Amino acid sequence: MLPVAKPIREIEAGGKLPGALSDALLRATEPYIVRGLAAHWPLVEAARSSIDAADAYLRRFYQGATVGAMLGKPEIRGRFFYNQDLSGFNYYSARARLDAVLDEMKGYRENPRPAAIYVGSTTVDTVLPGLRANNDIDLGPRNALASIWIGNQTRIAAHYDLPDNLAVVAAGRRRFTLFPPEQLANLYVGPLDFNPAGQAISLVDFAEPDDERFPRFREALRHAQVAELDAGDAIFIPSMWWHHVEALTPFNVLVNYWWRQSPAYMDTPTNALMLALLTTRELPLEQRRAWQELFRHYIFEPAEENEAHLPPHARHALAPLDEERARALRETLLNRLKR
Repeated sequence: MLPVAKPIREIEAGGKLPGALSDALLRATEPYIVRGLAAHWPLVEAARSSIDAADAYLRRFYQGATVGAMLGKPEIRGRFFYNQDLSGFNYYSARARLDAVLDEMKGYRENPRPAAIYVGSTTVDTVLPGLRANNDIDLGPRNALASIWIGNQTRIAAHYDLPDNLAVVAAGRRRFTLFPPEQLANLYVGPLDFNPAGQAISLVDFAEPDDERFPRFREALRHAQVAELDAGDAIFIPSMWWHHVEALTPFNVLVNYWWRQSPAYMDTPTNALMLALLTTRELPLEQRRAWQELFRHYIFEPAEENEAHLPPHARHALAPLDEERARALRETLLNRLKR
């Protein structure tokens, strides 16, 4: 018998206005759920009325932009994933008009074995201009990227995102299963640079875990947090938390907001990881240990005294980062990589 995941904690919004969250909540490092945060959205009200009403409401804002769609045969049971030998994927991608995708989804609503249809990570203001005028969350001064996700009964493998993430279920019902970052080793992650949507994913099928192939997944489940959200509910997923998302109804819409708690001039740490694979992982053990100490000293446990012996004008790359120094470091790296 598999371990039972604990529920994700539920909290009150903490904002003065509907659809607002306090600054402290938006800086949280643990996940939480806010029931009914977007209950006042017209899109949510339409979805609670009927699928057709939600579909019609979305179409009111559509002006013809194409979207990226992922399409899979009924045999994949909504799980967008690799093919059997991990040489490719079990679905195909296409650019299409959003209204055509909605029409395709409508044709499968009553089908017990539908094809999997998914429009993921599409900028709301690009494909549905005007939607956010009355369907939005107040994030204060944060310059968040608002994206929309539309599909039928789909399953998105556990993955992490660098930004903080506030996800709002606008139509349908979804199940979220979350894991803290330290469960990485127990999730059996696939290739870092070849994956379905740009993020490394867990290879475990959550619907049918293979205990023989993935025995440590049981330990991951001991640390998992899970919740089901209805239209109007929201979940906060902190940076780097692994999350598996299942859409449970024939028509599902999610709007999410991504933002980073760091300046825009900072590059993604994924670049550092890939460079470390290129430059460090294959070194002899004692050399790797030496580099581990360098990273500890300068990156993971920096202290003011580390550079105190250097006058400020002579610290160069060790000086506090700003936009100008970030640009200079990026140029230096690019020049060094031109071999």
